[in-house]
Amino acid sequence: MSTGSTRLAELIALAREPSSDRRRELLREVTDLFFDASPDAHGAAMGLFDEVMSALAADMEAEVRAELAVRLAPARVSPPSVTAALANDEIAVALPLLTHGRGLAEADLLAIVRTRSQAHLQAVSSRGDLSFALADEIVERGDDATLGVLLDNDRAPLSRTASETVVDRSAGKPDLQRRVVDRHDIPVDLLNEMYFQVEARLRHKILTRIEAVDPAELDAALDAGRKRVATRDGALPPDYAAAEAHVRALLKRGAVQPATLAAFLRAGERTRFLIALCEMADVDFHTARRIVEKQELDGLAIICKAADFDRALFLTFTVLILDPGQGMARAADYGRLYADLPREAALRAMRFWRMRRTSGDGVAA
Repeated sequence: MSTGSTRLAELIALAREPSSDRRRELLREVTDLFFDASPDAHGAAMGLFDEVMSALAADMEAEVRAELAVRLAPARVSPPSVTAALANDEIAVALPLLTHGRGLAEADLLAIVRTRSQAHLQAVSSRGDLSFALADEIVERGDDATLGVLLDNDRAPLSRTASETVVDRSAGKPDLQRRVVDRHDIPVDLLNEMYFQVEARLRHKILTRIEAVDPAELDAALDAGRKRVATRDGALPPDYAAAEAHVRALLKRGAVQPATLAAFLRAGERTRFLIALCEMADVDFHTARRIVEKQELDGLAIICKAADFDRALFLTFTVLILDPGQGMARAADYGRLYADLPREAALRAMRFWRMRRTSGDGVAA
């Protein structure tokens, strides 16, 4: 029997000591002995270390368990049961193992993410070796604070599904939106989708990112985005076919002018208005519909300015789209918004978030 094995056997016998102070000393001695052994210790020796350390740590106060977690965290190989137990402990104990513990298996981390607190999830979110599966699980279970930690971790990979989820979750939450836009791996079609939802500074970042994308890659990305938007938005309005036929007939006669759009709105023909707007501004139906239904007037301003509509027509649209009284009360504000928007900026914005229309996306071709 080797000296190390003999000493471990002695410590196992001493572990029956009732004194907590003595058991604390024993835990430290066993831990020292483990690190003095081969880092690849396995089999019977590893099993003995695991058994003794687990038994001793279970009776120790949090401070001692935390000390043990700190010591085990850098170990490439560590006793599996005690390591997993410490990683599932209260966050003050588990933190070093969750953030950078090398001896935890992915299955251990997945179990922790699925069952433990948001503090545990946030600690795991900061790891440098996250897998797609772990990141997906964190996105599924994490609250906004946890998502923020994950998004700030440049080494955390995000699948397409996870990216879509964080984009959806960030809506109306400027802090999360900033973190999403700052990611280098968010697909460009999702950034394009966020454009109307974020503040001006983030819009500039989105345009800068998309501007650097190869045109072929951008076309493919926008095609994927169009499919996502169509799936999310669901069926077209029930009057779409009739409205499209009417607008097409007017187009053939050259009877669709900017004033025609205002007439559609006044008559309550919103679908006809949207189809005609898409034709005149070269924007897809789902995007225009979302902007109008959600009353995203900054987006509407970009469409109108890019189409070279005059300020009075834009204000007419806002008055007719907004709730009664609201448009008139804020007409001056919207007028300034429109006047301050350079047409070149609107055209540039349209270049990057416009999705190409196809015969299958429900937009007039």
